[in-house]
Amino acid sequence: MDHDLVAALDIGGTKIAGALVDRDGVPHHRTRLPTPARETGDRVFAAVAGVLGALRSAPGWDRVTAVGIGSAGPVDARRGTVSPVNIPGWRDYPLVEGVRAAVGGLPVTLVGDGVAMTAAEHAGGAARGCAGALGMVVSTGVGGGLVLDGRPYPGPTGNAGHIGHLSVDLDGERCPCGGRGCVERLASGPSIVRHARALGWRPGDGEDAGAAGVAAAARAGHPAAEAAFARAARALAAAIAATAALTEIETAVIGGGVAQAGDVLFGPLRAALADYATLSFVRGLRVVPAAIGNDAGLVGAAAACRAAATGPAAAAAAGTASAPDAQSGPAPAPPAGPVPVPAPTPR
Repeated sequence: MDHDLVAALDIGGTKIAGALVDRDGVPHHRTRLPTPARETGDRVFAAVAGVLGALRSAPGWDRVTAVGIGSAGPVDARRGTVSPVNIPGWRDYPLVEGVRAAVGGLPVTLVGDGVAMTAAEHAGGAARGCAGALGMVVSTGVGGGLVLDGRPYPGPTGNAGHIGHLSVDLDGERCPCGGRGCVERLASGPSIVRHARALGWRPGDGEDAGAAGVAAAARAGHPAAEAAFARAARALAAAIAATAALTEIETAVIGGGVAQAGDVLFGPLRAALADYATLSFVRGLRVVPAAIGNDAGLVGAAAACRAAATGPAAAAAAGTASAPDAQSGPAPAPPAGPVPVPAPTPR
């Protein structure tokens, strides 16, 4: 039987998703668990281990050759560590080391979730064929990735395009990253909800209390909900326009849970972009929803993993920085029977 599958993980502040992804980029045997984002780092890793355990039990695991991870960031692909702003228990957390142990020593490739999403959309989604593009994940946090000169560009540590922590409000509130007025503090799902509540919106009995509920209220004409989405849209527009002025991207692709609000987000976003993208070479900038949907993180993580297996040059083209310390040396043979899942000690 061909060994043609990659185990992919998509780790965010709300959920940890996993799947076995084939060579055509099609995910199989999807599984997911909620992210215990406010608990200890080891408890968060236990959820990762739970997803890996489900994948190890799935038909086809014997065809898996490697693991690809797309994680909320910042990440350090060189060291195999992660420090997601929206998962406080993970600071310089040795994620690659823990995942390798959990899967019996298979090679592991780590990229930021925005880089993974962008690589997937460039390969077969809304950014396909673009010479310059920005991919954005707008969800519990705000991440991103870049396509430059027709290839995803991850940067030295895998964080290039991490647009959520551009400052768009010089006097804005302090962000957990340490900055002030970051896009994430204005446009993430929790930030939209917080602002809508501050303006008087409340979910009705049985209604969604998150960003989806605010989007539904905005669609129905609730002024506080509309204002919260308009504020988020202006923050995104300012950051997209700034990125376009620096890099001459032609397209911005927006995915993640908040993007599912549709015209409630994209309408005010495109209108606000006209206020910010005024230079002649950025006026034609397109803003479009992601085409691959919720699987983009998994598909992109798998693509980055396959590229890393063929060498550094191909890895860069797929949107991943190599992590030699995490992948060097021959992988030990997987032990027989169930693999114990250690929880690595945070550094």
